[in-house]
Amino acid sequence: MPTAYPPLRPPFTQNISIKNADDVRRLEQTPLAQAVPVQSTYEIFANSAAAFGERPALTFLRTANPNPGPNEQPITWRFADLLAGIHRFANALHRLGFEPTDTVAVLIPGSLPYHLALWGGSAAGIVQPLNPLLSIEKLCSLLKASSATVLVTWGAEEDSGYWTKAMALRDQVPTLRHVIHVAPVDGACVQPLPADVLDLDALMAVEPADHLVSGRRIGSDEVCAYFHTGGTTGSPKLARHTHGAQVFMAWSYVQLQGLLPGDVAINGFPLFHVAGVLPGSLAALSAGVHVVIPTTGLFRNREVIRNYWKLVEKYRATVLSGVSTVLTALTEVPLDGADISSLRYARTGAAPLTPELAARFTKLFGLHIYETYGMTEMVGTSTVTPPGLKREAGCVGLRQPYSQIRVVALDEQGGASDKLQPTGQSGMVQFKAPNVFAGYLNHEDNKHAFSSDGWLNTGDLGYIDEQECLHLSGRAKDLIIRGGHNIDPRVIEEALDCHPAVQTSAAVGAPDDYAGELPVAYVTLVPGAQVTEDALLEWVCERVDEPPARPRWVHVIPAMPLTNVGKIYKPELRELAKLTLLQSK
Repeated sequence: MPTAYPPLRPPFTQNISIKNADDVRRLEQTPLAQAVPVQSTYEIFANSAAAFGERPALTFLRTANPNPGPNEQPITWRFADLLAGIHRFANALHRLGFEPTDTVAVLIPGSLPYHLALWGGSAAGIVQPLNPLLSIEKLCSLLKASSATVLVTWGAEEDSGYWTKAMALRDQVPTLRHVIHVAPVDGACVQPLPADVLDLDALMAVEPADHLVSGRRIGSDEVCAYFHTGGTTGSPKLARHTHGAQVFMAWSYVQLQGLLPGDVAINGFPLFHVAGVLPGSLAALSAGVHVVIPTTGLFRNREVIRNYWKLVEKYRATVLSGVSTVLTALTEVPLDGADISSLRYARTGAAPLTPELAARFTKLFGLHIYETYGMTEMVGTSTVTPPGLKREAGCVGLRQPYSQIRVVALDEQGGASDKLQPTGQSGMVQFKAPNVFAGYLNHEDNKHAFSSDGWLNTGDLGYIDEQECLHLSGRAKDLIIRGGHNIDPRVIEEALDCHPAVQTSAAVGAPDDYAGELPVAYVTLVPGAQVTEDALLEWVCERVDEPPARPRWVHVIPAMPLTNVGKIYKPELRELAKLTLLQSK
């Protein structure tokens, strides 16, 4: 097997500097197959290794200390090292009898081995990243849904109980044939290993590093990954990603974001989530970007946040990315003399950016925040605001090349109708694009995922402006329906966010026997700030024009419930509101 398989191509680079929708159309003048000839994620890493072999690809930080001690030094892999590891991991799976339609599940924290599992797993078959904070019951349900045959797990408990969960899954998932142990970089691991558990280092040590022994030639339409959506409530939904969709996402993100060889990004997103895996890793590595992994705790590690600006200075980071809750936390971290002049721009996604946070961030750090819109079902990204296009908060940018976007009116149940909305009118956002996912693994879950004419129903509300940019206002399921009146929670939240004492806010519907739902709101306060709940209620009611949208109460809580990627978790707030109403009766 020659080391040059597949035929090597140049890495992804920006072809046109994108500043508006006309620039996107100029890109589309080249046929898609010619613009993106790469077929698989494996080819991306082969191309990057050929182009950037000796350059740093990944650096793992053992500690958030910007000046680590002798036993805490970071570990760096070059692009050549990464490809060699991908080969060894895929070859180890092949030797275990792993087939291209088999699934390898990954239950480890942010780390270098995670990248071997992601990209080596998809080179050999299908990879299934798992959220380690889920219960054993949920994880078991996900593995049974995918019929996973291999589980890769962390050889320590840490904060998520990795090893305990893995051993429970080994006993409860009948399709699992192999459990592979990953030794933590530091700290105690399992000794001795159970007889039926394999060691990753031992497996990879005997495998060739310069080619895939399977001889597999991967097609763009082959499934490479299962990503679970949500996972905190209800039955698991596994979204099927194809190689072609992930490759297109990486290419289009490079075009719109303008990633450059030599850029440095601190990727604190979890590696079981599309944001950390695809735009945060695959797209970056496809363009020669050096990706820094800030400890196994990533952005959940408070020390990473406290030392963030010093880490930017240390590694000369050029791109800052984080969800709104992370950016909010960073506004509380003083620069303290750190030189952050290497940063070219800041980017956010996953949740709407408030005008107040955008203005505060620019004032404190001199950085404009550009917004991106993405979702699991769009394989990571849907729209991007390129660095050449400065827009107000709430604008999530331009469609990707070769993609279509439309907005339709809502029906009486809050779902998508077939009525197209004109420019500037809000409704349900829908897409057709090369990176729309291949559907859920369970075909029953696909009933409402697509419109009758094949458009992806995002569940997100928004409108398209005169410049063809998309603006988001929230989720259809987050609408508060009061006596048939649809209330957008953003109206309440934006009013509360203007208060100088409010750090974050969230409005939800509380159940009501007569009206169906009543709007209520929860806030957290800026550290050291003091304000009464009555004063906040008066403030917001003065600024919300429609009487039905004025909240019944505003409650101050110590911390917002968050998902594992930092989004505000509104189902928990709805339950809190329900409990509050029950107690008041």
